Amino acid sequence: MSGRTLVRGGLVVTAAEELYADVLIEGPRIAALAAHGSSCAGGWTADRVIDATGRYVIPGGVDVHTHLDFPFDGTFSADTFATGTRAAAWGGTTTVVDFAVQSRGRSLREGLDLWHAKADGQCAVDYAFHMILSDVSDATLEEMDLLVEEGVSSFELYMSHPGTFHSDDGQILRVMQRAAADGALVMVHAENAVAVDVLTAQALAAGRTAPRHHAEVRDPLLEAEATHRAIQLARVAGAPLYAVHVSARQAAAEIAAARDEGLPVFGETCPQYLFLTDERLAAPGFEGAKYVCTAPLRSREHQDALWRALRTGDLQVVSTDHCPFGFAGQKELGRGDFSRIPAGLPGVEHRMDLLHQAVADGRLTRRRWIELACAAPARMFGLAGRKGTLAPGADADVVVYDPHAEHVLSAATHHMNVDYSAYEGVRVTGRAETVLVRGEPVLDRGAYTGRAGNGRFLPRGTSPCPR
Repeated sequence: MSGRTLVRGGLVVTAAEELYADVLIEGPRIAALAAHGSSCAGGWTADRVIDATGRYVIPGGVDVHTHLDFPFDGTFSADTFATGTRAAAWGGTTTVVDFAVQSRGRSLREGLDLWHAKADGQCAVDYAFHMILSDVSDATLEEMDLLVEEGVSSFELYMSHPGTFHSDDGQILRVMQRAAADGALVMVHAENAVAVDVLTAQALAAGRTAPRHHAEVRDPLLEAEATHRAIQLARVAGAPLYAVHVSARQAAAEIAAARDEGLPVFGETCPQYLFLTDERLAAPGFEGAKYVCTAPLRSREHQDALWRALRTGDLQVVSTDHCPFGFAGQKELGRGDFSRIPAGLPGVEHRMDLLHQAVADGRLTRRRWIELACAAPARMFGLAGRKGTLAPGADADVVVYDPHAEHVLSAATHHMNVDYSAYEGVRVTGRAETVLVRGEPVLDRGAYTGRAGNGRFLPRGTSPCPR
């Protein structure tokens, strides 16, 4: 669509302010904002006018943790870049940052090229990549420099998953040192892999094979210990650190303590840890497998601590870790052995609505909602000024959001390519009504108008985190 679009009459909500304003879009970018009814806005004309009266006008969501077409133990996550980004658009998310994978014995370039091939021409929303390092070597470290120059400026290291993605402390330190020199951001999956493996073997030998034991062998203290260790390694390297999918109260406390010392340490959590508890894993039969993810679901005390950390700023981002596997044929791979259950949950479509429910319930303010889901992830991952805000010059990723629309989350109505919903039957208040990606409508008053190939790859800047 060319020409001008005017979004008129809504309450504009960003992380910085709230005001009743009209938003003028020219081509792919926001041209201007002006108070609704002002002489300035009154003089604007447009080829397309969107009436946002009674609605919020918010930035498109930025989900910086997705795993689309992701390999796991001989299978792949159920959403491709086509289906996963379409579902994201339905939920008001207009940018995803997915994880490209370096396979063992392969180069970073091979992994990145493969992920470009998976995504090219398939995405309904804009996308970027992190890089998972699985095989750290001198050559890998040199390649990091080249990837940063190409706009892949964040790297994930797994302290878990021995035999596939795992890196030891020496490898982690070397990557952090290189990242510090490059201005890149290191992300860690913090779990004590060796201890988890011992507890897993003991549980299976004792006949404890049901899905609930997946969480029991992943003690919160093992997440906290690994988080502490990663923080100290980053401190030695002089590198900023971002802990992914924080689930445990003790791990959040480690991040808070580091930040209290002025260290550039950051953390995200995910909707599953805020809205679900480990009780789901004990569902009758094998139903608990639907809720197996890593880090695992925790008890209510951890959930309450994560909400506090979001309100106080000790955690900065809410992403989804969207990594769906079908119950039939995929989750069922772990019948009789919880360690074989593909770990991951669907969620990319529901993040914005679940967090708005927290606004409706008084847990978050509207501005904090936008900070956690849009502004902070954009700022932290090199997209500031372009994504996550509504301001002149920013990409016209605009969501007209109905804060009063009630709907029930269900596999029967969601658009993710998975045969169950982790939130089946949950009623939420709030829903994206119209969604623009760079000025192009992908959702128009509740009707999907997007297409594969509308989304573009986003080269990202280096980390703005203080050293």
